[in-house]
Parts: sequence; C-alpha cells; structure tokens
Amino acid sequence: MEPVFRSLEIAAGLVVRATGTRITFRGLDNLPTTGGAVVAINHTSYVDFLPAALAATERGRRMRFMIKAEMEQVKPVGYLIKHTGTIPVDRRAGAGAYSAAVEALRRGELVGVYPEATISRSFELKDFKTGAARMALESGVPIIPLIVWGAQRIWTKDHPKSLGRKKIPVSVAVGEPIWASGSVTQIDDTLRAAMSALLEQTHQGYAEPAGAYWVPNRLGGSAPTPAEAKLLDEAELAERARKRASEATGNNGRASEATGNNGRASEATGNN
Repeated sequence: MEPVFRSLEIAAGLVVRATGTRITFRGLDNLPTTGGAVVAINHTSYVDFLPAALAATERGRRMRFMIKAEMEQVKPVGYLIKHTGTIPVDRRAGAGAYSAAVEALRRGELVGVYPEATISRSFELKDFKTGAARMALESGVPIIPLIVWGAQRIWTKDHPKSLGRKKIPVSVAVGEPIWASGSVTQIDDTLRAAMSALLEQTHQGYAEPAGAYWVPNRLGGSAPTPAEAKLLDEAELAERARKRASEATGNNGRASEATGNNGRASEATGNN
C-alpha cells in the first residue's frame, strides 16, 4: 500500500486542482502496467517530476525517481526519500545509486531518470548522460521516453515562480518503448531522437507566444540559445566551485585561529 506514497499521490492531485493546472496526457499506453522500465524525462523545470509521476499514476503505477543525495539533509524530504523508494544520488560517488536503480528495475519498478541531469535553460534537449542507457542494458528493461512541456512556466531557473491558481496547461507525451540493444552510444542516439520527435510534436499542440521567456529561441521565444545556455551553466558551476573554495578557506582559517589559541593556551600553561 505504501501509505506515505499514497498520501503524496493524494496531495499531488489536490495541488493540481488547487492551482487549476491542466495536465493532458498522450501515449499513456506506452507506459507498461507491469514490469520494470527506465522512464527518461526531459528537464525544464523544478516541478516537471510531478506531471511525469502522475502519468504513472494514470497507469496504476508508481515512479521511483533519482534525487541528489544532499536533499536527504532536509528532514521532511529525507523522510519522504526513505519511505517512497526514491533513490538518492551522490554525484561524487554515484555507483551506489546506479546499483540501487538497477536492482529496482529488476524488481519491476519504473525508475524516472533525467538524461540531461540538470535543467535546460534553453528548454531544448541538452547533451545526455549515459546512465539511462546503461541501466536499461544491465537490467534488461526498456526505456520509455517521456516529455513534459509547460511546467517551466511554473518554476524554472532564472525566473520567478508562478504559483497560485494560474491554470497553466502542461502536456505530457509518452513515446514507444525502446529496447536496449547494441552499444550505449547507439541506445543514447535512439533515445535522443525519440525524445526530440516527441518534443516537436508537443510544440505543435501547445500555444507558444512569440517573445515568451519559456519558449525556445528557435521558435521565436526569448529563451537563451543552447550555446548561450551552456555558457550560463558553466558560469553557475564556476560560481559554485568558487563558493565551496571560499567556505573551505574560511573553515581552514578558523581552524588556524583555533590552533593559534591552543598555542597561546600552551604558553600560558608553561608560564604557570
């Protein structure tokens, strides 16, 4: 029954109704009702996991997501991770999470994966990591491509959140299963082509006003181009590294002060 997961499903439904979010699903039959599968999801928003999870709910399934391990330190989130089968990922040592995901797939679970790893500022598909392909190959399950579109209007990088009863439409499109065979590169190429085609089909059925920040640049929106977005990503990573180095230096400085104080204490002891 998984009471915590069930409570989350109920809460998700209430949130969708309260905000007036209109989620439309296409291709749900491509999500298997039994057995394991890697669900490969595009990443444009902080909340695109919700429509993807609800697609699984529509099929009577539950999706186990992979989430960065740091979130375990947030007590409420840590509790949910522990009780919903969510798989924490330590980006410095991801082998454990990878093995946990493969085991979940072999048990017949749906595992949600973001091949792009981080949010796309251009709202186009970024370069893919190979995790989805490798997991499918090792566990012997298919990859299900899934596109979420419109969630970036609710909450994404570099823009204010648009919460409340905004009635923002969100489209979810599920593609045909891709059975993992051949090399990881071949599987990745096939997956990317399938997700690209799904994304283009979704654009055609979604009103996208010219100049809107959430519309890709090539479609007349004001989102950064993929090349511009890559530069923004690199600047963000550099700033994070700078902050980590600064914090480490600060800690070292405090440690040195403490050592100095201990030295003065020793001198005082000697004088006594």
